[in-house]
Parts: sequence; C-alpha cells; structure tokens
Amino acid sequence: STLKRMPHPRLWLSIGFAATLYLGFLFTRSEAQPNSVRKIVEGVWFREGDIEHAGHCNNAIIEMKDYLIIVDANFPSGARAALEDARKVSPKPVKFVFDTHHHGDHLYGNPVWTKMGAVTIAYQGVVDEIKRYEPARFQGTAKSRPDVAELKSDAPEPPQKTFTKSPFVMSDETRRVELRFLGWAHTRGDGFLYLPKEKVLCTGDAAVNGPYNYTADANIGNWPKVMDAAMKLDVQYVLPGHGPSGGREILTGQRAFMIALHKAVQDAVKHGKKLDDIVKK
Repeated sequence: STLKRMPHPRLWLSIGFAATLYLGFLFTRSEAQPNSVRKIVEGVWFREGDIEHAGHCNNAIIEMKDYLIIVDANFPSGARAALEDARKVSPKPVKFVFDTHHHGDHLYGNPVWTKMGAVTIAYQGVVDEIKRYEPARFQGTAKSRPDVAELKSDAPEPPQKTFTKSPFVMSDETRRVELRFLGWAHTRGDGFLYLPKEKVLCTGDAAVNGPYNYTADANIGNWPKVMDAAMKLDVQYVLPGHGPSGGREILTGQRAFMIALHKAVQDAVKHGKKLDDIVKK
C-alpha cells in the first residue's frame, strides 16, 4: 500500500496525535513521574523525562562491571539531568551512550556525554537519517531551545560508533547487552536495547506509553511488524522512549494502535475522502 510510505506528512502528524489522544493509549497522567528514577531490576534503572515542561525523553541506566551504559543522549539539559541521576545510583563512569534514533530529544545531547569521555553508539540508520534531515532541524531547534543553542554548533554531533549487524553484543561478567535493529517503525534507524537475562527491553520511540507518537519520519504500515519482532523476545519489562515504564502491554498496545490508525486512514482513502476531510475527522 502506498499508505505505508506516508503520502502526506501533515496527514499522519494530525491524525497520529489526535487518534492517540482519542484512544487514551495506555496512559493516565497519574502514572507519570517526570524526573524520577526507579530501579527495574538489579543494576538497571529507568529515568522518566519531563516531556511536558522540558521536552526530555526517558533514559535507562545500565550498570556493567566497571562502567555504565545510558540509553539515549536526550537534549543537552536532559543529558545533564540524567548524568546527575546516574551518579546518584552508581559511582561508575558512563562509558557508552546508545542513541535509539536521530530525533533531537534523543540525540542532540551527544556532546554532553562525549566531552566527559563517553562513546556514543547507534545503528547505522541513525547516521543515515541525520544526513537526510540535518542540519536544518538542529538549526531550527537551536532558535527555540537555549540548551541546544549553547552548544554553539551548526549541526548535531552524530554517534561516534555504529553497527549494522543485529544484534550488536556488549557483555562482561555482569551482564549481556544486545543492541538490535528490528525494522523501520518510528524512524528508519530505530534501535532497541535488550537485556536477555533480565528480560528488559528499551524501545526508544518505537514504543511509547502515552500520546507521544510522532509519525513524520515513520512507516505506519511496517510499524506493527516491528512490534511483532519485539514481542518475539522474552520480555517482562518495557522501558519506552516517553511515558511510564511497564510490561509487554506497551508493545501490544503500540501494535494495536498503529494497525487501527493505518486502517482508519486507508478506509477513508478508499472511500474517496480528501486530505482535509480526513484530518478534520
């Protein structure tokens, strides 16, 4: 279906946000705890970002034998907040930061981490997306966000290390960490971090818990297939890119939502509805 290739970004942006709110997708405001850090399992913490007031994404903190891995660089101000909280839960240095995708709230904080000696890493598709959309988005964001402007850069800092073979494994005597690419959902470069022993999956924005589905760079038709692949993993704890953490219901809910969204738009197109009519409805 040509719908899978997103014929009009405004259509998906408008309908995606409206439909998410309409469905009440897994989210109640009372469950949200922005700027909080919660232990998920031993050596793994979930930090919920303040998206409403600061635009921050969530972070995960993973403790290895001699160092920490952080999931998502965040915006620069979010990176500093995540670093401060990481130091509260462990004295170990941050050695790696995994960028789940190229969007600014997950990647623009890269310089904060690399200046303190950490290595940023991502799936190769993240670099490809940066080449596709930047530096225009970065420069536009710098006009509205002081923390990005303070970087005094004309473009985002790309991840220093990339992988193409999935899974990319990082391990020591403490735990095994798998960095995975499961397909084009939220972006062409979506990365997942999976802890097989602990049954923890960090999803970035490929799975969110609340009205946070930004679809302009997405493949709506393929998104459920990516969730199918994620659900084949032995997962008990899901740490989403935005919204509270939870279990497998976040994956099943994300899948169901995208199927419903795609079908609603497809049916409207089949019945000859015009773009403006679909958006209004």
